Amino acid sequence: MSFEQSPRGAALRERLVEFLDQRVIPAEAIYEEQMTALGDPHGHPAIIEDLKSEARELGLWNLFMPHVTPWTPEPLSNLDYAYLAELAGRSHLASESMNCSAPDTGNMEVLSLFGTDEQKEEWLVPLLEGKIRSAFAMTEPDVASSDATNIQLSIRREGDEYVLNGRKWWISGAASSRCKVFIVMGKTNPDASRHQQQSMILVPRDTPGLTVVRNLPVFGYVDREGHCELRFEDVRVPAANLIAEEGMGFFIAQARLGPGRIHHCMRCIGVAERALELMCRRAVSRVAFGKTLADQGVIREWIADSRMEIEQARLLTLKAAYLMDTVGTKGAAVEISSIKVVAPSMALRVVDRAMQVHGGGSMCDDFPLARMYAGLRALRFADGPDEVHRRQLARQELGKYKE
Repeated sequence: MSFEQSPRGAALRERLVEFLDQRVIPAEAIYEEQMTALGDPHGHPAIIEDLKSEARELGLWNLFMPHVTPWTPEPLSNLDYAYLAELAGRSHLASESMNCSAPDTGNMEVLSLFGTDEQKEEWLVPLLEGKIRSAFAMTEPDVASSDATNIQLSIRREGDEYVLNGRKWWISGAASSRCKVFIVMGKTNPDASRHQQQSMILVPRDTPGLTVVRNLPVFGYVDREGHCELRFEDVRVPAANLIAEEGMGFFIAQARLGPGRIHHCMRCIGVAERALELMCRRAVSRVAFGKTLADQGVIREWIADSRMEIEQARLLTLKAAYLMDTVGTKGAAVEISSIKVVAPSMALRVVDRAMQVHGGGSMCDDFPLARMYAGLRALRFADGPDEVHRRQLARQELGKYKE
């Protein structure tokens, strides 16, 4: 088992390090200034488009796509992308700059794997070009959506149309006016077998009956792209908007969420690395009780524990990426579930220690730590809560001992 990058992956990694250090991280302050000037928490500051143009010129574009398409003729391996996604996790601007942001990445994979030629032309191409954004509408407020078979939004066939009725919430990206299409998961046949009741369908944002009810803050933070509650009231779309076939929704969801989970975990490691860096810089510069914080034994333990935990999580993530490349997403299911629990929790611990080292200032926006913490804590729910993945892991482990 080798975790060595390909020559192309190593070259892109070097290029990305330079792009982050020279352009992306310095642009964070410009981003905040432009957002303030816009006066719209869901606005689109010009610096994002500037960074996207530069990333595209550098070849740092659509790097997430793991399979050959007409638009990505030389895809990176999951292992190569693991190193790049980790770096992207160091800044909240990096992934969007490279057109590698969730939920667009998962939606682009769904369309490339299951979309018709017409669906690809209308939605996939502008997404790959970074001209629009999209959202994935699965989670619902009235059912335990950690079990995707619970989904209740109805998708009913009427002639040449499908009619949608129901509610969704925590739909990432839906607050942005640049979000032009939703991939919606709902039930087409409640009487089918448990995993064949659901389907996925494309719903353009401006479809009558679709209402963005409200944006949902995350621990008080208002995300620029938003996490929204949606209402579908007799929303009618052409039957041609169905993705693949009726009853394939659960299968498509599993195909979509596997790669998405590992992308999140890769970025978590980048967040943890930046938090550790901030912790160390603060520790060597801050004096308390006559000596720097770095000279306090407890602080040194926090730093040492953080380094060890980051390295452990990285190795498990790289193993998952390697297995996805060699035996496929299904063959890597145990490792994917493992890192989905391990990586966000590890990063939360590291950020929490960094916050303690920064004192009261860590709770405000003078430092990026509070926002990091909020995002990481929310990630323990995204793409399946920790408990669901632990359940899957325990079932796999116990299966070894059953007759």
